[in-house]
Amino acid sequence: MAESAGSVVLARSAMNRAVTEGQRPAGRPVRGARRISAALAGLAASTRYELLTFDDPVASAGCAIPGPFLELAGACMRAAAERATEVRRIVPRHARSRIEGGLALPGRARLAESIPFKMIVVDRTVAAVPLDLELLYNGLLLIRDPVVVQALARAHHACWETAEELSYAPPPPAPPPAPPSDLPPQLRPVLDALVAGLTDETAAARLGMSARTYSRRVGELMAALGTTSRFRAGAEAARRGWL
Repeated sequence: MAESAGSVVLARSAMNRAVTEGQRPAGRPVRGARRISAALAGLAASTRYELLTFDDPVASAGCAIPGPFLELAGACMRAAAERATEVRRIVPRHARSRIEGGLALPGRARLAESIPFKMIVVDRTVAAVPLDLELLYNGLLLIRDPVVVQALARAHHACWETAEELSYAPPPPAPPPAPPSDLPPQLRPVLDALVAGLTDETAAARLGMSARTYSRRVGELMAALGTTSRFRAGAEAARRGWL
């Protein structure tokens, strides 16, 4: 436990040192539901071999967080876990019933008495930590500084070594969906703009099209994804592997 606590202190110290001594900030703050959703979708799309998390699935209970955002965040984490060959998730003991009740992800999970903060580390190259250390919906810090990312991974490793393996029976897999059609090439720039969190006006200008044309393409994308919600569009695009 002392090693685990020491690693957490090391991680926090590294973040502070990168801010105060470095030439660049430790990370980039991301605020606003649209931009946070885009950051989570980007993390899911970039995952290749490893996903490490400190997670408390009951932390959002009782908070006024829109259902579509929670749905998108969950879809992004499932997509990332399915891409990774190694998934290690640490959850606090009080969340055990939620994990066993169907909030499982592919990979392994362990129980700790508590977690120091919520965290996502992808391939040991990028990390995301809530700005308030509790809820991603309130904003996150997207970290690419290698010193800070490695310190966070070390903190996770130390906690993992002392945590209890969680054995659960995951829910039976859903029937595989019908193979989705490929994303029409003219809609790829539109999806990228949505994932980047651009406003319609900015996206239309960058893509060199009128606002009306961009709006029509967004409608076509929503129809292709079978939804009218931009939050759910991101979740469905992640599920189909279009991100």
